Formats: sequence, C-alpha cells, structure tokens
Amino acid sequence: MQPFALNYARPAVELEVTIPYAYDSGLQLNVLLDGRIAACDHGLMRELGTTTSTAGSKTHFDD
Repeated sequence: MQPFALNYARPAVELEVTIPYAYDSGLQLNVLLDGRIAACDHGLMRELGTTTSTAGSKTHFDD
C-alpha cells in the first residue's frame, strides 16, 4: 500500500528571484542596498508583503 501523500507530493519549484534587501547584523534588521531599512519601504512591503531573515530563529528559542 502506498501512502496517500506520495501520489500528490511534488518537490518545491525553485524560482530565480533577486532579493532587494540583505540582513545587517549590526542593526539586526533587513536593509536595502542603499542602506535604508527594508521595512520602511512601502513599495517593497506592498510587493513582497514582508521581509524575512533567519536571524530570529538562530538567536531566539521562542520564535
């Protein structure tokens, strides 16, 4: 008997995307290439909905 999920599970499709921000460990925030805080860019927030990084999961146990 084959598990149900194996009939429908598919590998995630990897998209080629350029992320317009990077994590700044000094500020502990995502910043744009020009140094502005990414969360303050309203156009970016409308387009992406959020900015994410792995910093929280590496530094806090309650995330």
